[in-house]
Amino acid sequence: MSNRRAFLVTVGIGWAGYGGLGILLNPRYGTSRGLDHITQYVSMTLLGWGWVVLGTLAVLAGFIVRCPRIEAAGFVALAMPAALWGTAFLTATVTGYAAAIGSACGWLGFAGGVLWVSGMDDPLPRELRKR
Repeated sequence: MSNRRAFLVTVGIGWAGYGGLGILLNPRYGTSRGLDHITQYVSMTLLGWGWVVLGTLAVLAGFIVRCPRIEAAGFVALAMPAALWGTAFLTATVTGYAAAIGSACGWLGFAGGVLWVSGMDDPLPRELRKR
């Protein structure tokens, strides 16, 4: 498995777990409060299922070989919830919940990291590398 595809599988499993265990089963107060701008339109339950579905899509994309479009979709699936969370926490920071700034930085940084990894090339197979 390539490094990029392994990243999709690993983080996708983490996203699905975060959605299922961290949002659906145990939505913390700080997370709920930081997402007020979103939860007035979309329930935490739906957001949790979004993490589970997008994480699962990333995992599936990681197992599909030689399909750059599917792989790209997997990276978008990883970046979307982190970017949404980061933007929501940044909005909460600006509108009066100053404690959300750390979460905003973390989630936006992670979304940027996912996009960065999506543009990296995998190393050549061992047999094709110069010695």
